[in-house]
Amino acid sequence: MELQKLKAATEGLLFASGEEGLSKKQLAKVLEVDQTAVDVIVDELKYDYEHEQRGITIMQSADFFHLTTKPEHAHYFEKLVETPSSSRLSQAALETLAIIAYNQPITRTEIEEIRGVNSDGPVQTLISRQLIEEAGRKETSGRPVLFVTTTQFLSFFGLTSLEELPPLPEDLIDENMEMEADLFFERFKEDTDF
Repeated sequence: MELQKLKAATEGLLFASGEEGLSKKQLAKVLEVDQTAVDVIVDELKYDYEHEQRGITIMQSADFFHLTTKPEHAHYFEKLVETPSSSRLSQAALETLAIIAYNQPITRTEIEEIRGVNSDGPVQTLISRQLIEEAGRKETSGRPVLFVTTTQFLSFFGLTSLEELPPLPEDLIDENMEMEADLFFERFKEDTDF
């Protein structure tokens, strides 16, 4: 199959796979090509999306490729989310999602210890929206369920990995304090060097 047909087929496959996306191995199997050819096809599609007036692009999350919207169109999507017909996450669900994202894997009890309130409802909402999922059980008394964020979470927030999560405010404060301490000691050293 020539490259243009493979690109079109790949675009259709990624669209059909929806939020789950497809791995390189899956694409290679369906297209009946090797994984190196998949790299070429995906790179060609990415190039097309970047150099033409298109509203979508290909994002890679872990080993999966997804069709997603472009970040530069974010303000249109924000307006769409703000429309009355859209359903947004509640403040409780957003708090719970942030706690899970930064502390995963985490149990419901640990979430509730951080939030200080029952989190059954927000956890169920996040599971139903496929933003979090169960990831086994903690090896402690009662073996509580552990929760982690999903690939859809990464896709929804436009992240390729959890390392791209913004730093927590406490981390920023710690970094600033370290920088100030370093500057203090450098200044102290300069003053005592003569």
